[in-house]
Amino acid sequence: MTTHVYERRGTLLDIQGVRFARGGAAILRDVTVQIRDVVRPGMSQGQIVGLLGPSGVGKTTLFKILAGLVDPDEGTVRIGEAGIPADPGLVGVVTQNYILFEHRTVLGNLLIAGKQAGSADAKARAMEYLERFGLAAHAEKFPMQLSGGQRQRVAIAQQLLCSEHYLVMDEPFSGLDVIAQEKVQELLIEVSRRHEENTIILVTHDVSAAVAVCDTIWLMGRDREPNGAIIPGARIVEVIDLIERDLAWHPDIRTRPGFHALVDEIKARFHTL
Repeated sequence: MTTHVYERRGTLLDIQGVRFARGGAAILRDVTVQIRDVVRPGMSQGQIVGLLGPSGVGKTTLFKILAGLVDPDEGTVRIGEAGIPADPGLVGVVTQNYILFEHRTVLGNLLIAGKQAGSADAKARAMEYLERFGLAAHAEKFPMQLSGGQRQRVAIAQQLLCSEHYLVMDEPFSGLDVIAQEKVQELLIEVSRRHEENTIILVTHDVSAAVAVCDTIWLMGRDREPNGAIIPGARIVEVIDLIERDLAWHPDIRTRPGFHALVDEIKARFHTL
């Protein structure tokens, strides 16, 4: 049972009946899930959701659909209480290699993003993000002059300038040592708490990191027939509410009762997904 005071309000992301097939083979089947605004008294909370599942199950396909980069064969993805379709540009995309324009400075990359989003004060907003993310001293550097962590922060700022509140991130913890991973987790929490509607979806294989930083886990997998045969097409088979399990928002989360047990439980589930 949670020790936090909170409530869930309006719907921020609504995925309904999403299906997708490639070459006649079902990849996604009836993906239906929502993210609602988590509200805590006296603070801006934001939401972080982890999308977990075994390799090849369809996480990358769903990632692209959420970002508006691929259209589903059936179903809808809608954003905010107004239910706006998730067209390209409304959801920011941060890939593993932090794609930036190598011939542009850090500031130049952010200015391009702001102008593409139609911002009338692109430079002011870009400078604001540079300050927020501790990058102001690197504004005139080129991406090749940055560390991996700095590139990641620039990529996140770039996508927030485009999309305002919604981010999907592909394997943000990949290849990081323990210290670097902790810094990324701190950054994600900081980004989520900058605005009540900020919503980050992490596609990752790192179960421990996801449980440490998220408030909700989506487990993606395939259903099975009574005889054990796999039914083609994956869906969200379970939503794990980490808040209710009192496994969210604690600085010492990895030492909390139940943390390692849940990580082991999820890893064991992978064999049946």
